[in-house]
Parts: sequence; structure tokens; C-alpha cells
Amino acid sequence: MAQIRKAVFPVAGLGTRFLPATKATPKEMLPVVDKPLIQYAVEEALEAGIEQMIFVTGRGKSALEDHFDMAFELETTMRSRGKAMDLVEGTRLAPGAITYVRQQEPLGLGHAVWCARHIIGDEPFAVILPDDFMVGKPGCLAQMVAAHARVGGNIICAEEVDPARTGSYGILTPGNRTGALAEVTAMVEKPAPADAPSNLAIVGRYILQPAVMEALADHQRGSGGEIQLTDAMEKVMRDQPFHGYTFQGRRYDCGDKAGYVEATMAMALARPELAATVREFAASIIETRVAA
Repeated sequence: MAQIRKAVFPVAGLGTRFLPATKATPKEMLPVVDKPLIQYAVEEALEAGIEQMIFVTGRGKSALEDHFDMAFELETTMRSRGKAMDLVEGTRLAPGAITYVRQQEPLGLGHAVWCARHIIGDEPFAVILPDDFMVGKPGCLAQMVAAHARVGGNIICAEEVDPARTGSYGILTPGNRTGALAEVTAMVEKPAPADAPSNLAIVGRYILQPAVMEALADHQRGSGGEIQLTDAMEKVMRDQPFHGYTFQGRRYDCGDKAGYVEATMAMALARPELAATVREFAASIIETRVAA
């Protein structure tokens, strides 16, 4: 079975829900404690054995490229002052490990993935959405790669969501289940709660066969007038198996302000040097609000 060597990171979005913070800063560079979302996503990919990362970017995203490049002035200054270099050295990848592709028009997630077609070629590939911040050991994508080695085909990360929120997600119709894997018999993009076949939502991680790129090539518009990845996967499902994988860990929706705050609090509490202070601070806020 083919190894999953390549991953597409659709990072061209404008991040309007986080304005004004994202006016000049890519939303993927927003920090969770002291590390940007994109770095967590790249580290997850590396853990899963990904060798080549394709960033599908847009205008105003040069900070992403700078983050994974050498910062000569910073590093020279740090060395001259005897500072530890491990924090910045972890952001510099091997030459050629990241390729940058422009999505010239904001035509949807499916279109962003399709923009990477020439680099993907005829290999199976992963898709990682950095907004979905996954915390687990091993990481979400590593779990999915292991599952793919067992069953092949296409694998989608899935999570049960509040039935009232199905209109915000691609929704799966699950079939037979074996452990964390469920056969997928159908899928639909952002159905109204009354029309949703289940509350099993597609979230942020995919392992897909190259046939999905072929299905995206006709640029058919779907929900919201955009080229939807879910629609292309639904076409491919007629000929290839799909499984939903329930990630063993915790997802934080960092495309949402509340989810972003939750992620920051959770990661701060997981840090021994911060946990006591953060816990005390949170308790004091709660006490103040209760007293009021």
C-alpha cells in the first residue's frame, strides 16, 4: 500500500472572524500559548511521516513562509548572547520540504486542494486544516495513517457534533463500525439539522486518493457557491471505499473565538511552568463573577 508522503495545507483564508487581529497577520500564525497554529499542524504532519508539505496560500500570507525559514538576524543575535536555539531551530525545515502554491481566487476548500494537483501527482495524500487544532498521542494524522495502512482507500476524520450545528460541517452517513473506523455510505455538505443524515461531522483531516483531484477538476459549485471538497469525495465514493475515523484525542475549533480560547487555556494548563498560575487566575475570575 502506498505511503502517505505529501500533505496539503489550505491556508489561503482571510480569517475574517478574527479581525482586526488577522488584518495583517495570517490566522494560521495566531499563537496557542507560544507556538502558532501552523507549526502545530506541521509538527503533526512530520510525526505522521509526511515528507512534503504543500501550502496553498493567498495574498498577505508571506509570514507563513518566513516562519519556516532561517531568521538570520534573530539567530545571530541569540547565539551571540548565549541563548538556547532549540525553539527557533524547530521552525526551520529541510530545503524543499515545503512548497508554496497560490490560490488566486477564494473559490472554496475543494478548489484550494485542487490547486496542489500537479505536486500531488498520482499519489494518495493528506489534507490538514490548521484551524482544527488536534491534541492527542499519537497525533491525529499519525492515527489516520496507521488506519490507512490497515484498510486503504480514503479516510476522513470524523467527530460527533451538536445536531443543531450540522449546517456548519460536511456530514457523513455511517455504515458498519469497527473500533474507531466506520464505513461511509454517503456524505453531504452543510445540511440543515432537519435534513442531516447523522451528526457525524467531517473535521479537519483527510487521507485521499488522487481520484479526488480528478473529481475536483470540473470545478462544480456546491454549497455557498464554492467548490466543495465534500462534493468531490461523494463522487469518488461511487467507485472507492471511504471510512470515517474517530480521532482518539481532543479537537479545538480554532476558527472560532471560543474554541481558540479553550485551546489556549488547555495548552497552558498542560505546561508545568504555567499550569499553577493559569489555574489560579482562572479560579479568581470565576470567583469574581460569582461574587458579582
